[in-house]
Amino acid sequence: MRVSSITLAFPCLSSASTSAIMRNSNSIMVFLLLAILSLCKPNSLACNEKEKQALLRFKQALTDPANRLSSWSLTEDCCGWAGVRCNNVSGRVVELHLGNSYDPYAVKFNGRSALGGEISPALLELEHLNFLDLSTNDFGGAPIPSFLGSMRSLRHLDLWGASFGGLIPHQLGNLSSLRHLHLGGNSGLYVDNFSWISLLSSLVSLDMTWIDLHRDVHWLDSVSLLASLSELILPNCQLNNMISSLGFVNFTSLTVLYLPSNNFNHNMPSWLFNLSSLRTLDLDDNSLQGQIPTTISNLQNLGYLNLSFNMLDGSIPSSLGNLSSLSVLNLYSNKLNGTVPRNLGLLSNLVLLYIGNNSIEGTVSEVHFAKLSKLKYLDMSLTSVVFNVSHNWIPPFQLEYLIMHVCKMGPRFPLWLQTQRSVQILDLYEAGIVDTAPKWFWKWASHIRIINLDHNQISGDLSQVLLNSTVFSMDSNCFTGQLPHLSSNVVELGMANNSLSGQISSFLCQKMNGRSKLEILDIPYNALSGELPHCLLHWQSLTHLNLGSNNLSGKIPELIGSLCSLKALHLHNNSFSGGIPLSLRNCTFLGLIDFAGNKLTGNIPSWIGERTHLMVLRLRSNEFFGDIPPQICRLSSLIVLDLADNRESRYDSILPLVRIVDLSSNNLSGAIPSEISSLFELQSLNLSRNNLMGRIPEKIGVIGYLESLDLSNNHLSGEIPQSIINLTFLSHLDLSYNNFSGRIPSSTQLQSFDALDFIGNPELCGAPLLKNCTENEVPNPSDENGDRFERSWFYIGMETGFIVSFWGVCGALLCKRAWRHAYFKFLDNIKDRVYLATVLKLSWLRYHSRRYRIRIKWNSILTGLRCPRSCKQQRMEERGSGES
Repeated sequence: MRVSSITLAFPCLSSASTSAIMRNSNSIMVFLLLAILSLCKPNSLACNEKEKQALLRFKQALTDPANRLSSWSLTEDCCGWAGVRCNNVSGRVVELHLGNSYDPYAVKFNGRSALGGEISPALLELEHLNFLDLSTNDFGGAPIPSFLGSMRSLRHLDLWGASFGGLIPHQLGNLSSLRHLHLGGNSGLYVDNFSWISLLSSLVSLDMTWIDLHRDVHWLDSVSLLASLSELILPNCQLNNMISSLGFVNFTSLTVLYLPSNNFNHNMPSWLFNLSSLRTLDLDDNSLQGQIPTTISNLQNLGYLNLSFNMLDGSIPSSLGNLSSLSVLNLYSNKLNGTVPRNLGLLSNLVLLYIGNNSIEGTVSEVHFAKLSKLKYLDMSLTSVVFNVSHNWIPPFQLEYLIMHVCKMGPRFPLWLQTQRSVQILDLYEAGIVDTAPKWFWKWASHIRIINLDHNQISGDLSQVLLNSTVFSMDSNCFTGQLPHLSSNVVELGMANNSLSGQISSFLCQKMNGRSKLEILDIPYNALSGELPHCLLHWQSLTHLNLGSNNLSGKIPELIGSLCSLKALHLHNNSFSGGIPLSLRNCTFLGLIDFAGNKLTGNIPSWIGERTHLMVLRLRSNEFFGDIPPQICRLSSLIVLDLADNRESRYDSILPLVRIVDLSSNNLSGAIPSEISSLFELQSLNLSRNNLMGRIPEKIGVIGYLESLDLSNNHLSGEIPQSIINLTFLSHLDLSYNNFSGRIPSSTQLQSFDALDFIGNPELCGAPLLKNCTENEVPNPSDENGDRFERSWFYIGMETGFIVSFWGVCGALLCKRAWRHAYFKFLDNIKDRVYLATVLKLSWLRYHSRRYRIRIKWNSILTGLRCPRSCKQQRMEERGSGES
């Protein structure tokens, strides 16, 4: 272009002249370009000396463990320092970018490189500073300096996640030019009065994540006055209302409203549906009630809607199908009912559809997905929806997540799955599939990261199957054959409760490309057989190994101790013999050991007491003998101890945090140690079928959480302690077949148990037993002491009352002559009334007695006159027979 233009401008020039001009023009252009670049160089001007000194004082007050500010020195131009930006013309400092770098996908920020210390007031000398970023540093809970409110040139202030605490200074309301205020991520901050925020008339973005705003109930009225506000981000701010006392809001520019994890606990306010510019609405986890209004269709620009984890009821409004820009619709975990609206299938931009964990029912067909060509994430789990599509359906979408947990997809295996080439998570847990897994499924599934097929009735032979998924779970199905082959990518494999068989060694000794990454192997309740082979040591990544309830035999190999990462080891209900291998002491992270239901012998090793992480120890139904090692006392984290059905001979271990103790069916002797009352967290205690003697500890009632107590079939004696009535959570009690005596303590709870729970104690009496306690029965000492104490106070009170009453009356009569005369006159009147009443009553009785005798005599005379002799004789005979 340059050649032709020069030729056209100077047509009379020769080619040589033209070449010379071109060379000169190129040189000029290069010169001009270098000049322009030199002018554009941000550090071409030296920074202001006053501001340089201010920055050095600011640095001096900070702590910098990673030496991030090493370039801040006297010998360097401050406009070239790390994080400092200067104006291209004036050279004045206008921006400080001192935020700590972090990985946005990491849970924690890089604390090693975080700045700390104090924020020096020297920043006030940076008069032209308009951008200050100190985010994700660590200022140790210090308050936000109030002098920041005097930096009136600031347009961007970012203190997000910098570990500030205390009251947010009201002086920040003086920053009238501020457009971006990000104070979120500082959980120690709070606001007492939010009215100052309304003074920031230029504010565009406000982020106060995790800041306590609950003290100002009128927060919405203050924020709604910000006409320029575009982004409002207030999650986890302890807000409890979203109702404006002014009756309106002025969010004319609002595009993002992000208020999850508060506690509004009311209906969705009507003003929400007037925000015509809104593109993102997130009210997740707010206890919102009521129905989703149909007026939600007014938000025509809405692209992101998250109302999950609330208490919204009613049906999903069909008007949602009118939001043509919607890409995310999340209604998960509410109380929504009804059916899925068909016009949701019109949302052609929809990428995510989560409607699971609701009471939705009905049928979903191809119509519901007609135009969802962009759909990638679908969750209809925990609903009563029936997925009913044609057998040869080809969906318009390519899913990445398909979560249909407890959603009916069967009974036939969904063939449309093979059209999905991008699936990363497939959850068909309890999907009602009763079918054989097709051959194409296993190759198709090899590209999926997580697969859950649990609790279906899927069948098929796994002997020739190769699994490649990171997590593959198919518990409680009908799979048969040998265990499948694994690639080195598998991290978790669950195949419990199937019909798998064959030698365990063929699985553990399989060859694979690369080192195994398997951490969890869960295959109990199958029919696997054989011994544990030496190949077990090739699975070094195992943390959880569950081979329980199979047909395994032989000894537990010593090499199992080479699996140093083990946290849980289940070998229960097999036929293992021999002792517990000593090498297991190398597995220092063991939190669960379950060897119950085998044929293990020998002593329980003392090294078990060294496993400080151990929470569950089940060795029941083996053939262990000897004493229970006292080192078990050191297991401070132990929750379940089950040594039942062995042959141990002594029990004296005390475990402070244990919740379940089962030492039944052993040969334990001696008394129940009184220290057992220190097991405050104990919920179940079973010492039945032993040879224990002595009494139940008197303080057993202090174990307040005890729900089950079984001391049956021992030789315990004495009375049942009165404190047992304090076990208010007790739901199972068995004290049968001991030598207890005396009265069963009285309480509503103890008397509610069956008499069989106390049977076999001949000297025991009282409810619920039918045997009553007699008068001659030796009383309970505690009851006797209590009765004696009460009787003593009764007599003392009675004597005191008599003395006070007697002298109160007699003293008044002795001291007051008028009272004395009135009292005796009253007694005389009473005497006269009693005498008169007695005389009258006696006269009345004499009169009526005389009349009664006359009436009887007259009736007998009349009877004799009316009846003949034969009648009299007949009556006498009847009377005689009646007497006989």
